[in-house]
Amino acid sequence: MIDILVVEDNRELGSLLGDFLKERGYQVCLATSGEEALKVIEKQETKLVVLDVMLPGIDGLGILKMLRTKGNVPIIICSAKTEKNDKLNGILLGADDYIEKPYDIDILLAKIDGIFKRRYGTDMLVVGELRIDKVKRIAYKNDEPLSLRTKEFDLLLLLVENQGKVLEKDKIFDTIWGFDSESEPQTLTVHIRWLREKIEKDAKKPEHILTVWGIGYRFE
Repeated sequence: MIDILVVEDNRELGSLLGDFLKERGYQVCLATSGEEALKVIEKQETKLVVLDVMLPGIDGLGILKMLRTKGNVPIIICSAKTEKNDKLNGILLGADDYIEKPYDIDILLAKIDGIFKRRYGTDMLVVGELRIDKVKRIAYKNDEPLSLRTKEFDLLLLLVENQGKVLEKDKIFDTIWGFDSESEPQTLTVHIRWLREKIEKDAKKPEHILTVWGIGYRFE
């Protein structure tokens, strides 16, 4: 399964958009023609399609018609055809949105994030090589899922959501284990060590989970 299929005959533009999407944690595939896009869709389930209209061979509207006969995958058209009739035609054929080129990348990314959140209930955090799905409670490193215990995941999420901030040990412990927990405070130190072993290149020389001596920890 892929998250997003980008159908764009301008390979440079398509690759650039793909890079932005990958940074946000999406699995992306690029197709540079209508025929190539249909082959991808036949082989792999796709959650969303970003579709250009002016393509070699089968154009974007032709692909749109075909996809709408098969299902209701979300489709965002990104096109240099900006006339009102072009937009209406795309929407009436079943596109979920129509964005003019050149588009603002932040707006396109926000629209894509919004569709994923509404349709699939995902809420993703991406920091460097780490990707955290808050809904599915799965963390990935370089797209490989990490085997995390419940408290390890909770601890990683807390640190990442407070990136750059120094969190006191007592606050971390109370948040993750509860102020009335029977666990020993040393439990936090053990879980920090386990997390470092799983996400750091060298757990003895951490680059992400940093110790702030006498206070607590900071995620970078």
